[in-house]
Formats: sequence, structure tokens, C-alpha cells
Amino acid sequence: MRRIEGMKASQCSHCEGWLYWFEDRIIILDVSAAPPANEDLADDIKADYREAASIASKSPRGAAALLRLCIQKLCMQLGEKGKNIDEDIAALVKKGLDVQVQQALDTVRVIGNEAVHPGEIDLRDNPELAGHLFELVNLIADQMITQPKKRAAVYARLPAKKLEAIERRDAKGREGTGSE
Repeated sequence: MRRIEGMKASQCSHCEGWLYWFEDRIIILDVSAAPPANEDLADDIKADYREAASIASKSPRGAAALLRLCIQKLCMQLGEKGKNIDEDIAALVKKGLDVQVQQALDTVRVIGNEAVHPGEIDLRDNPELAGHLFELVNLIADQMITQPKKRAAVYARLPAKKLEAIERRDAKGREGTGSE
């Protein structure tokens, strides 16, 4: 182990945890209990997610606001405009969005809004609520991006003749409904 000039460590007599000092200042380690971001999120969303994770223990309200931003950008990744998150969610619902995903989106949206605007939810009274938002962002990404991507990859591995037969079958079904 390398020794760094000005670094010290001391043990708390109360909790027996370790404190690390550099030039007579306590170093606060950037530790987060948040799960890692879903790998299928766009890079800029993952960066915002990691930033939220880095401040969650110090500022649950700040983390919730950043996660709301993640949701807004995620709506854009899903093909929506990204100007009004409520309208984006409504558009996704019209396209058949699963109710559970809609509820997760709205949960992050409402709590994120409440974090920065005075309202009924105060994350200072319930900081663990911010922690649940990380799980919801990942759940949304999993259901809207990861799972469809996995299904498409497996489907694409079907033999070409089988895929052609499926396409012919579906084309006949579309002809009967007049929705070509």
C-alpha cells in the first residue's frame, strides 16, 4: 500500500467505523446503495443516473430530480418528443404502454417534481423513497428496452423460411382487418 503525505485514518469510538482524513479534513467517500444503471439506457441517461446515485445519500431531493430528468430523456429514447414528460407518457399509453410501466413512469415523474416544487411529498421526511426511484428507472428500461431487445434477438434466430411463413400469415390477418 502506498503512503500519501497528509493522509490519516481514525476510528470512531462510538460506532467503530473508520474516518479518513486528508490535511485535517474528513474525506467523505462517494458510496451509493443505488443499483447500477440498466446498460440499455442511452449514455447521457446513464450519466445522469450515476450523478443521482452519487448524491442520493446527501440529497435525496436532488437525486429524485435527476431521476425525473432520466425519465424525460428515457421517453425521448422511446421515441417521444421530450418537451413535456406528462404528454410523452400519455403518448406512450396511447401506443399500448403497459399499466405497470406507466405507473412507474408517473411515480418517478411525480416524486421528482415534488422534490423541487413544494408539494405533498417531502423527501427529507422519507429519503428511502428516493432510493426506490432508482429501481423504477431500471424496471422501466428493462421492460421497454432490454426485454424487447432480447425477444427480437431470439426471434431473429428463427430459420428464414419460418420467418417468411410468419410474415405471410400476419399479412393475411392484416388483409382481413383492412389495416394495411
